[in-house]
Amino acid sequence: MIKVGVSGASGRMGTAVCDAITAADGMELTGRADPALDVGLDEILPEIDVLVEFSTPDTVLSNARAALAAGVPTVVGATGFGLDDLKEAAEETGTKCFFAPNFALGAVLLMKLAAEVARHMPECEIIEFHHEGKLDRPSGTALRTRDLVEAAGGVVHEPISSVRLPGLVAHQEVIFGDTGQTLSLKHDSLDRTSFMPGVLLAVEKVRDLPQVFTVGLETLLFDDDDPA
Repeated sequence: MIKVGVSGASGRMGTAVCDAITAADGMELTGRADPALDVGLDEILPEIDVLVEFSTPDTVLSNARAALAAGVPTVVGATGFGLDDLKEAAEETGTKCFFAPNFALGAVLLMKLAAEVARHMPECEIIEFHHEGKLDRPSGTALRTRDLVEAAGGVVHEPISSVRLPGLVAHQEVIFGDTGQTLSLKHDSLDRTSFMPGVLLAVEKVRDLPQVFTVGLETLLFDDDDPA
């Protein structure tokens, strides 16, 4: 049984993560940390095997650092912070840390497909759409997509377009253009439950990852080392 704690537990993603862990076989929701619950992260760390971090951009890094320093493997899904700083914290402590900007299988497939398309149709634009409460822009998914496209030789036109409106959850479109043609890839998360299988997979795998710091759900889903 994996004893799991959730940071940012009263937020929209945190609540969905708590529900998913409660329903999962082989996992136990042991702690919920959130200022809204009047429960500090330090209160739950001694009781858990893995922390899932879904707080806000201004607290995610400090929370993850505290968990890693305490020797608690950490799954980070919140975005809007310096990824190099998170990597440094994991390497300094030697505690396993997994980060993904998006835990939906469809979003990961879109990123892989975009990198493949970029080898043949290099120019593209990224448009991402999220609910009005998302604080960071562009989204972590859009930035990860840009990195993978550029690693494949593509060119992402800047700026990345970010839309924030009520009624949205998480959506992304990548539009490629070439002589006389366009190609569009689009993914829609219509409900936060779309992220939960990926979160649970990361919780299950994080303690046994070969590297102390791992980025991207594709590393858990696919055997090859090529993100495209």
